Amino acid sequence: MNMIDRTALQASDAFNAWLEKFGGALERANGDEIASFFAEDSHWKDILSFTWEHRTISGKAAIAKAFAATAKAAKITNVSMSPGRTAPKQQRRSGSDVLEGYFDFDTGVGSGSAFVRLLYSPDGSTEPRIWFLLTTLQSLKAHPEPVGRNRPSGDEFAKNELGRSWRQERERQQGFEDREPEVIIVGAGQAGLTIAARLGRLGVDALVIERLPRVGDVWRQRYESLTLHNEVMANHLPYMPFPENWPLWLTKDHMAIWLEAYAEFLEANVWTSTELAGARYDETTSQWTVELVRDGKPRTVHCRHIVIATGASGGLPHIPKLPGIDAFKGSVTHSSDFKNGADFKGRKVIVVGTGNSGHDIAQDLFVKGAEKVWMLQRSPCCVVSLEPTAAMVYKIYGEGMPTEDVDLITASVPYPVMEDTYRWITEKGAKLDEEMLEGLAKAGFRTYFGSDGTGFQMKFMRGEGNYYIDVGNVELIVNGSVGVIQYDDAEGFVAEGLKMKDGSVIACDDVILATGFKNMQETVRKMLGSEIADSVGPLWGFDENYQMRNMWRRTAQPGLWFTGGSLLDSRLYSRFLAIELRAELDGVLPAKENLPLH
Repeated sequence: MNMIDRTALQASDAFNAWLEKFGGALERANGDEIASFFAEDSHWKDILSFTWEHRTISGKAAIAKAFAATAKAAKITNVSMSPGRTAPKQQRRSGSDVLEGYFDFDTGVGSGSAFVRLLYSPDGSTEPRIWFLLTTLQSLKAHPEPVGRNRPSGDEFAKNELGRSWRQERERQQGFEDREPEVIIVGAGQAGLTIAARLGRLGVDALVIERLPRVGDVWRQRYESLTLHNEVMANHLPYMPFPENWPLWLTKDHMAIWLEAYAEFLEANVWTSTELAGARYDETTSQWTVELVRDGKPRTVHCRHIVIATGASGGLPHIPKLPGIDAFKGSVTHSSDFKNGADFKGRKVIVVGTGNSGHDIAQDLFVKGAEKVWMLQRSPCCVVSLEPTAAMVYKIYGEGMPTEDVDLITASVPYPVMEDTYRWITEKGAKLDEEMLEGLAKAGFRTYFGSDGTGFQMKFMRGEGNYYIDVGNVELIVNGSVGVIQYDDAEGFVAEGLKMKDGSVIACDDVILATGFKNMQETVRKMLGSEIADSVGPLWGFDENYQMRNMWRRTAQPGLWFTGGSLLDSRLYSRFLAIELRAELDGVLPAKENLPLH
C-alpha cells in the first residue's frame, strides 16, 4: 500500500470513528452532548433539516442551545458516512490540520446530507472537534425523486394506458386548460428553469411564464461578445450537466440554446410571450389570483405560490440622471439594449460605468471599429485577472470532485470564514496582478478591493457590483486604445459631448450606460405593488443571519418566493426551495411562528 492509499485509509477510519460517536449524540438529541463535539470557535449551518430555515449559529454555547431546541423534533436516525460522496480527506485549511467528510442521516420527514470540517491532529494526540458543520435536507420521504434507479417506467405510454401519446400528454400539461398550476414561476432563465426542474421531480405542477418569445432569449438577446467569467465546471444545471466537449468559458449563445433544450428535456411547462400583469393574494384561501397576458390575450390563473425568478438584479435598468444628459444630441443607450459594437463603427462613444458590462462593451466597441472609446469612471472598480486570480474562487470545482459534493462545501462556509478566505484570495491576487494594476493606475483608472479588502466575489454576494474580471479590456486601457475619464473631472454633458471642468469638451456621438440594474425589490413593486414590495424588503445581500436576504426561502409575504443569482446559486439552492415549497403544499412545513429558532 502506497503513502496516498494509507493516508486515505487513515482518514476514512478516523472519520468513521468520530462519526459513530457524533451520530449517537445526534440520535440522542441532547443539545449539550452534541455541542461537546464542537470547538469553542465553531459554526453550525443548517438548511431545513433541523430548523426548517437557512440558519447559521456560531459559538459552542449558542450551538448547544440551538440543538437543544431542534434535535428532538428533527428525529435524527441512521447517521452514516455518505456512501456515494467523496471519501474523507485530511487537509490543511487556513493554517490548521483538518479532516473533512460527508455523512447522511434521516429525519422525521426526509433524508439529509452533511459536510463537516474537523480540527484534527493526524497523530491522534487530540480528539477531533468540529470547526464547522453544514446539515441539509436533501429529500422528502413522501416524494423520492424519480431519477436514476427510480426513473419513471413510461408504462402509461408503452402500454397505451392513457390513450394519449407522450407528445399529446405534454401538450395537455403545458396548456393548463383542465387545471390550475400549484406554482407560477416568473422568468425562464437559469433560476426559473432549475426550480421548475426540481419541482417537477417532486410532483409539483408548476407553470413558468417568460415575457420573451423563446426560452433562452434572456441570454440570446444580450450583447454579442458576452461570455461567462467562471469555468463551465462550476455552472452545471441539475440533472443535466453541460457536454464535456463544451469550452471552459461558455458564451451567451451556448447558454441560450442550452436553456431551451433544458426546458424541453426536463419537461418544464413554459408559456413564452407571457407577462404577469398583476396579482393579489387572498389570505383566507391562501391563494393568488394572477392576471397574465399571453400573446396579447388576458388570462386569469389561480395558484398557491409565486416564485419570482427574474435574477438578483431584477432586470429593471438603473438609469442615472447624469448632469446635462438631456442636452446631449447623440444617442443614449442602456447596456441592456446594447447588442453589437459593430453598430457603432466609426463613431466616438463614452461608456458610463466600469463593471463587467462596461468593460465588455468598451472592448467590443474598440474591436468592432469604433473611432474612439472612453470609459467614464464614477467610483473605483475591483479589477482582477481571469486567470489566475478569478479562477482561484472556483478552483475547487475543477479538482475532479462531483459537483454536488463541492456545492455542499461551498454552502458550508460560515460568514466569518468566508470573509477571511476571500480576503486571503484578494491579497494573493493583488500580488499576482501587480503589473496589471500598476498599468491601470498609470492610465488613470482607479482600482480597489472592496470596502474591507474581500474582493470581487464578496462584492457580488453583497449586491454591490462594480467589479471586472479581465478578459482583455485592461490591455486596451493600458495601451490607450480605450480612454479613461474620471467623473470628478467632468462638469456634465452638453450637446456635443462631455464638458470637462477645465472647459474642454470631449466630443462624442453616443453614450452607453453600463450602470447596472435596480434591486429585485423594484421588480416586485412593478409586478405586485408597493405594499407587497415594502413588506418583503430588499433582496440579495446578507441579512442579520448572514444569509441572502429573502432568497430561496419564505418571505414576509405568504406564498411569495424568490430565486436568482449565478448558475451555481440556482443549482445549489433550487433543491432547498423546491423541498420547502413541496413541504408547504403537503402541509408539513411548520408555520414561521412555530419554528424552533424563530
